[in-house]
Amino acid sequence: MESSAPARVLVVAHRTAATPALLDAVRARAAAGPATFTLLVPRTPHGLHRVMDPEDTDDAEAQAVLELALPLLEEAADAHVEGKIGDANPVDAISDAVNIDGYDEIIISTLPARVSRWMHLNLPSKLTPLGLPITTVTARGPGARAGRS
Repeated sequence: MESSAPARVLVVAHRTAATPALLDAVRARAAAGPATFTLLVPRTPHGLHRVMDPEDTDDAEAQAVLELALPLLEEAADAHVEGKIGDANPVDAISDAVNIDGYDEIIISTLPARVSRWMHLNLPSKLTPLGLPITTVTARGPGARAGRS
């Protein structure tokens, strides 16, 4: 018996949340079958690339990403997209979201490998224990700025 419930898709992005590559991936996933989408933006750690103190984070940048990206993702999905801010550690942010809210699929949007902190951390492979299908989207072109994924 086929389930009529839409798939719950967790979209994880930061600097690439409003890039054409991610919007195309969401549009394609929405066209593939019933789905609901949630954009998860990990908090911004203070400092260059490491969080020494988990409390030393900033929600302001993540909130700005949500405000910019959600209307564009809603247009791509042709439906409402939830938004949430997660832990500064992307593995923890995604694990928490999956364990608390329950998702069926994950789409990770990153910068190109040469500048992506998430790809340097090998984020997609660290999420395989979650047992969910993971799609990795790499931003290209002018929307992909150097910095965190």
